[in-house]
Amino acid sequence: MAEPEQSIESAGPAGGADDRPQGHDPHEGHGYTANKDPLLKRLRRIEGQVRGIESMVEDDRYCIDVVTQITAVQAALDKVALGLLEDHAAHCVVGVEPELREERTDELMGAVRRMLRYG
Repeated sequence: MAEPEQSIESAGPAGGADDRPQGHDPHEGHGYTANKDPLLKRLRRIEGQVRGIESMVEDDRYCIDVVTQITAVQAALDKVALGLLEDHAAHCVVGVEPELREERTDELMGAVRRMLRYG
């Protein structure tokens, strides 16, 4: 398994439909749409890492080795989340109608706080 990637070490909870700001059309494109295939590939790789951790526990591997792999998964998820936040900022905040920018900025900052485990 890979060593931990350099990134923020937290992953916030996923937001649901109720977290979407007013004026959000669920059928419109999202900031990550252009990168959807690489995003899915990365998420599948992370899924494989998690399965590997499960196998390590089943095989009674050394505690620190298991924790190291958990840290690697957290770092990988953080990298995905940061990329999604960047896409969201560029597409869903900057690219939105001016009257929705403040609301979208608040939403973005809430997601950043959750990712950093501050709220």
